[in-house]
Amino acid sequence: QVQLVESGGGSVQAGGSLRLSCAASGGPVGTYTMAWFRQAPGKEREGVAVIYIYAGPKYADSVIGRFTISKDNAANTLDLQMNNLKPEDTGVYYCAAGRGVMYAFQTSGYNYWGQGTQVTVSS
Repeated sequence: QVQLVESGGGSVQAGGSLRLSCAASGGPVGTYTMAWFRQAPGKEREGVAVIYIYAGPKYADSVIGRFTISKDNAANTLDLQMNNLKPEDTGVYYCAAGRGVMYAFQTSGYNYWGQGTQVTVSS
């Protein structure tokens, strides 16, 4: 059983930066496909970025060039560096882990989820 705990959320003005971190326990992140999702009020949860075990990262079109996903296998953590934040980036950000993930941004492909961390971007 993998436990995921996110941290690093907060409130920033548009154009600012935040770095989210996800601490994993109960299993090595190096053996899972790891991803960040977000959910805005009244909207469905959507994929933001994913990092595969043996392939490069993938990003949602809306965050390309602004967000960077990375993982530290030694520390067993997953990070999301978010730059040039926009008000539409506001939401609860979730860390997720899965094996055999077929579609990067399909929530059903992930077995483990964190509790989420709030990101609020004001204009």
